[in-house]
Amino acid sequence: MTTVVRRAFLKNSACSALAAAIPGFALAQNAAAPAAAMPLRKHFAPQSSGWRTFDVTTRVDILQPQGVTKVWLPVPSVNSGYQTSLDNTFSSNGVATLDTDGRQGAKMLRVEFGPDDKSPYVELTSRVRTQNRTTDWSQKSAPAEDAATLRHFTRPTQLIPTGGLVRETALGATKGASTDVEKAQMLYDWIVANTYRDPKVRGCGEGDINGMLETGNLGGKCADLNALMVGLCRSIGLPARDVYGIRLAPSAFGYKELSGNAASLKGAQHCRAEVYLKGYGWVAMDPADVAKVMRLETPDWIKDVKHPVVAPVNKALFGGWEGNWMAYNTAHDVALPQASGPALGFFMYPVGESEAGRFDSYAPDDFKYQITAKEIII
Repeated sequence: MTTVVRRAFLKNSACSALAAAIPGFALAQNAAAPAAAMPLRKHFAPQSSGWRTFDVTTRVDILQPQGVTKVWLPVPSVNSGYQTSLDNTFSSNGVATLDTDGRQGAKMLRVEFGPDDKSPYVELTSRVRTQNRTTDWSQKSAPAEDAATLRHFTRPTQLIPTGGLVRETALGATKGASTDVEKAQMLYDWIVANTYRDPKVRGCGEGDINGMLETGNLGGKCADLNALMVGLCRSIGLPARDVYGIRLAPSAFGYKELSGNAASLKGAQHCRAEVYLKGYGWVAMDPADVAKVMRLETPDWIKDVKHPVVAPVNKALFGGWEGNWMAYNTAHDVALPQASGPALGFFMYPVGESEAGRFDSYAPDDFKYQITAKEIII
């Protein structure tokens, strides 16, 4: 029997050398809107300019259920100056429950289907308000953050260690810096100069930053490059966190690689980073998107950060980002309730399990899920 539930969900917890060209890389398909539908590219400079409201719908259909099948869908959990997570509506022919990871405030819809359930499905719609972010570097007016929260966001995680080669790299990259802002800027610049977007990496990457540094393979996607930013910051005492989410709409600035196609958001997942800077609070960072623009925005791989297509993005994403994106959570090492499989490094994709094992979240056509967004004019 189909059940439909609508409720306001819990508010977010507070605990929430230049790369050389590598021949043979093919431009990967991405979730951006078709180029023909994009406006002409213009100067990238997001400013706080009012809220936008979106309904984001995730639909999962289990095509080949085997025994008891379970699904976990991320629910937007962030409430902040750039996002308000509002209501959630869901329907399913299984048993659906709003839940959390129990540790870090990562919220989710958990669904269980019995072995005899026919055509198992779940559909979740989450309403959020988002807006652009920018930092006024001339003002130091942010209230101090809770000390326990700052400690939480300097801790190591399974994939983001804070000692050894990570700390050694951060100390080298920030040599001569004296303030938090200087250190963050130097680490951001180091990421942009030394890492690169690798279109061959599946999904958003894995975020194994120690492996990246040990092998010297600094190619990856957002969950790799922004996790490296977070780990380098944490290793020298700067609180930092990944923010896991998904692009919802085209960029107002005409950048196809910084856009989402609202009709089909498969592959539009994108994580960003925040660094806590004294006097400024939690500040937006996204060096991974700089790398994406350099690699994919034009037919040729741009290697010069001063290129007119790249320079405004590089400047704006140290301290800001565009609000055509929704955050799910800031959690790492996520233990899904009632799951048989291992903890997740991060929770940004639908996850499913059956008696045959865990589904491949990076294969939405096999797992069979679809994500769409609709902007609501209020």
